[in-house]
Amino acid sequence: MGAASQAGGTATVRVFKNTAESTMRTLLKRFALATIGLSVWAAPGAGAESYRIGLSNGWVGSEWRTQMIEEARAAAAAWKKQGVDIELVVQSSDMDVQGQIAAVRNFINGRVQAVIINPNSPTAFDPIFAQAKARGVLVIATDSEVTSKDALYVGIDQKAWAAQSAEWLAKQLNGKGEIVAINGVPGHPANQKRIEGYRAVFAKYPGIKVLNEANANWDQAQGQQTMQTLLATYPKLQGAWVQDGMASGAWRAISAAGRKDIVATGEIRTDFIANWKKSGYKTGASVNPPGVMASALNVAVWRLKKLEFKDGVLKGPNKAAVYVPIPFIDATNVDKVYEPIKNKPPYYSVTSVVSIDEARAFFK
Repeated sequence: MGAASQAGGTATVRVFKNTAESTMRTLLKRFALATIGLSVWAAPGAGAESYRIGLSNGWVGSEWRTQMIEEARAAAAAWKKQGVDIELVVQSSDMDVQGQIAAVRNFINGRVQAVIINPNSPTAFDPIFAQAKARGVLVIATDSEVTSKDALYVGIDQKAWAAQSAEWLAKQLNGKGEIVAINGVPGHPANQKRIEGYRAVFAKYPGIKVLNEANANWDQAQGQQTMQTLLATYPKLQGAWVQDGMASGAWRAISAAGRKDIVATGEIRTDFIANWKKSGYKTGASVNPPGVMASALNVAVWRLKKLEFKDGVLKGPNKAAVYVPIPFIDATNVDKVYEPIKNKPPYYSVTSVVSIDEARAFFK
């Protein structure tokens, strides 16, 4: 769920007929950089199919977000090979809802054809998304769903993501035991959906008692400190449901306490999986792939081509969500998952992307 990156996109070169035209083009480029933020101008090639797409990243708190943007860049490059030029304009906010709304407004004024947003609020964007629709701009939220009926969603079902790992934890404990939960940023839409997900699962197991629900803001250090406190407070603790990067910190606290009896959910980063294999953690992890923005971009391009969704593809509260698969890692497949990523940087997250062809299959 988490850091920012600079804008990417394909680069195409035009030769201008006269100096005046070239000068005006340069001024327009500078204006775009000044008003929209960190962006790269990619002028479409003459006669080529081209789209200008704004990417709004709502948080700069972890490498997951950096990877998310990089995978979106890679998706744009893949379209380039198919003759479609995509200019990406990237803007990042630091949990600032109003700043992110302003960025979307700048995208609209900058004449993008689509906006793909990882939003900081499920409800606050309704008015600006309505404005985007009125201007003919396609809006797709990813990673966190929104209430607006003027936006599509492409990403995982966050409630199902949490329910999957909570179900795994409950079964590992044979349906009974004292556990805690460590959550992310309070009020964040994805965090709220995840809380709904694990609560619904644990409610089905009367033998499982949730002793505490703490917040650690998707931060490893805070996850470690919070877990240390919980272990000291509840010495008979048997399990922990933990989100994302906080799980790395939580497991460091569990290991430092010598608690080999505890079962807890885990992480999807290379460094965590390496430690998992080395130390034999009793863990399992639902995968929220950073490739979700790339998946959204692939869906966006097909939609910009005026294709219509097949019946039954759109789900969710507004019948506007395209849910992508949620892989799961546990003792049965951790070796297989680790093999292709073992030489990646320690912060690299297990990922997946709905490819161009797979996205095409959503449409008639």
